[in-house]
Amino acid sequence: MVLKNKAVQLWARRLHIYISMALLLVVLFFAITGITLNRPHLFVSQSPNVVEQQLVIPNELLASEKGPFAPNRSALIAYLAKHGEVRGTPSAIDIFTDIDGDELVEGEISLDYKGPGYNATVFIDMTTAQATIESTHYGVIAVLNDLHKGRNSGEVWRWFIDITAVLMVLFVLTGVCLLIPKKKTFRTSLKWMGLGSVVSLLIYIVAVP
Repeated sequence: MVLKNKAVQLWARRLHIYISMALLLVVLFFAITGITLNRPHLFVSQSPNVVEQQLVIPNELLASEKGPFAPNRSALIAYLAKHGEVRGTPSAIDIFTDIDGDELVEGEISLDYKGPGYNATVFIDMTTAQATIESTHYGVIAVLNDLHKGRNSGEVWRWFIDITAVLMVLFVLTGVCLLIPKKKTFRTSLKWMGLGSVVSLLIYIVAVP
C-alpha cells in the first residue's frame, strides 16, 4: 500500500509536525474565539465606545473634474483617514445636492467605514464643509470574533483563513496517514472517530431545534 511506504510516512510525519507547529497559535486563536462567538453575552461589551468628532473638510476636496459639487473620492478618503482617525474599508460615497442655478442650496455627502469590531459613519455638509464623524468601537473581543468570521477583515485576511483551513485538512490527513501502518492503534482510532461522529449526529438530531 502506497501510504505505508517509508518515504510517504517520512514526509507525512514531517508535514504533520511542521504544520502543527506553524498552526499552533492560529488553532488556539480559532478555538478560543469559537467560545467567545458561541457565548457573546459573556464576553462582548454591551455598551460599545462611541466617539463623535467634528472636522472641517478643505473645499477643494468637495469638487473634482466631474463638477463643482462632485467630491474627489480618493483625495477625500485619504484626508479622512489622516485627519478623521477613521479606519476600515470605506463604502461608496452617497451624494445629495439641491442646486439653484450655479449655487448649492443644500448638499450632503455620506459614507461609512467597516472594520473588525468597528464601524464609523461620516456626514459632510457641503455648504459649510463641516464633517461629523461617529466612530463605534465594540471592544477587543468583538475584533477577535470578526477576525474569526473574516467579517470586514479584507481580502488578504480571507485568503489567510482559506490557507489555514487547507493546512488544517493536511494536518488531519497526515495524521491518518501516520496511523495506517499501526493496525491496532488505527482500529482504535477509527472506533473513537465513529463514536465522535455518532455523538455529534445525535446531539444535532436531539438537541438542535
